Amino acid sequence: MSVLVFAENLQGKFKKSAFEIVSFGAAIAREQQLPLAVISIGQVADDELAKLAAYGAAKILKVEGDAFQSMNVQPFASAIAQAAQAEQAKVVVLSASFSGKSIAPRVAIKLGAGLAENVIDLPQMTNGFVVKKNAYSGKAYSFVELISDVKVISMLPNSYKVVEQAGAGAVSSFSPQLTPADTAMKIRETVRSTDKVALPEAELVVSAGRGLKGPENWGMIEELADVLGAATACSKPVSDAGWRPHSEHVGQTGIAISPNLYIAVGISGAIQHLAGVSASKVIVVVNKDPEAPFFKAADYGIVGDAFEIVPRLLSAAKTFKASQN
Repeated sequence: MSVLVFAENLQGKFKKSAFEIVSFGAAIAREQQLPLAVISIGQVADDELAKLAAYGAAKILKVEGDAFQSMNVQPFASAIAQAAQAEQAKVVVLSASFSGKSIAPRVAIKLGAGLAENVIDLPQMTNGFVVKKNAYSGKAYSFVELISDVKVISMLPNSYKVVEQAGAGAVSSFSPQLTPADTAMKIRETVRSTDKVALPEAELVVSAGRGLKGPENWGMIEELADVLGAATACSKPVSDAGWRPHSEHVGQTGIAISPNLYIAVGISGAIQHLAGVSASKVIVVVNKDPEAPFFKAADYGIVGDAFEIVPRLLSAAKTFKASQN
């Protein structure tokens, strides 16, 4: 028996979120006194795979092949489910990323397993298996007990710390048996924005709304994000107006995020927007309207004109960054 973790890679490289999910799985494995197996899908060099051992991986299963050249959820789900069966995994852990949210339910169906998504803390395993997850668009928590023999859980990014703990890290190839249904869908092209931090995985996010008055004023938001090493985001009215791409829209009908720091500039804080960002660890709001609803959810608030406050924040950030070099 074991705990199995799916570690996603991007173009053959593991990002912080992969080490985070492996650390999370290692903690579960340690509590249940089981070995931790990690499955990697796609072309990844052995020296990159070896990095997973530093976070507790006892065994690393390497899956390669034409069907895994790009993210295609059906063959990925089949590979993970078959690996779970081969390793007799009692718990399967994935990240609640874009792809993870599509893969996890498929893995659960294939294994006849209970499923809990958007988990934000280690399960309570002293009496049963109880997970804590976001509920009502992040406005509440729910505690769910999984009573199935095999359990599948997906963890919300930035919910668990990266913990170094040496594992054996033995690498071996794993070849799943795919059916025609697994490869019926073909990915013709994947276009990535390689120069930006991905929103779902970002630890820092700088976002703005209609308070910026127009797309021509977004330069200071992008510059602040660049200095901080943050992703950029926006409110729904901004993306609807075409000021920013829809891929940056965060909120109930956009992307739900959980960064360590969320800076909102010129966003009133409607309930639909809060639903997508309320899981942020720290929220900073800049708005000239002292009655803006966002201030009720903010950890820190600045009442002032964005065109005066943001340049001052940018200057302070540059000064601090220079002092660290």
